[in-house]
Amino acid sequence: MIIGLVFLIVEALTPGFFAVIPGAILVVVGVFGYFIDGFFDSMLYMGVTVFVVALVVTFITIKGYQILARPEPPTTTVVDSLIGKEGVVIADVKPGNLKGKVRIDTDSWSATSDTVIKTGSEVIVYAAEGVHVKVRPKDL
Repeated sequence: MIIGLVFLIVEALTPGFFAVIPGAILVVVGVFGYFIDGFFDSMLYMGVTVFVVALVVTFITIKGYQILARPEPPTTTVVDSLIGKEGVVIADVKPGNLKGKVRIDTDSWSATSDTVIKTGSEVIVYAAEGVHVKVRPKDL
């Protein structure tokens, strides 16, 4: 029973370790063994008890963690929200060619332009089409 309590404390201090399952089993078996004469003599009672407690505690633990750690929806960038943002060319941008790359904030975007813009140049996004942006040099 003491070992089970130690497992429960470990789980409380380090959530996600799943020590709650063996801890709960050990505590319940210890309590039943203490209060029910001959509990440890019957492998059937002990086996059924361990099985039921394991199922219940596992279900409760999984549901509890699902509630506590709900997944956040992935963040998405709407391409139109990039219009007006400044960036830096990381691969030459050429007219009619989507091989050009621009870094805007921390993301890289395929880019095109009306003129050739060399790597390292600062640009401003003036339009967006699909998953690429149209840029112009910042100094214009």
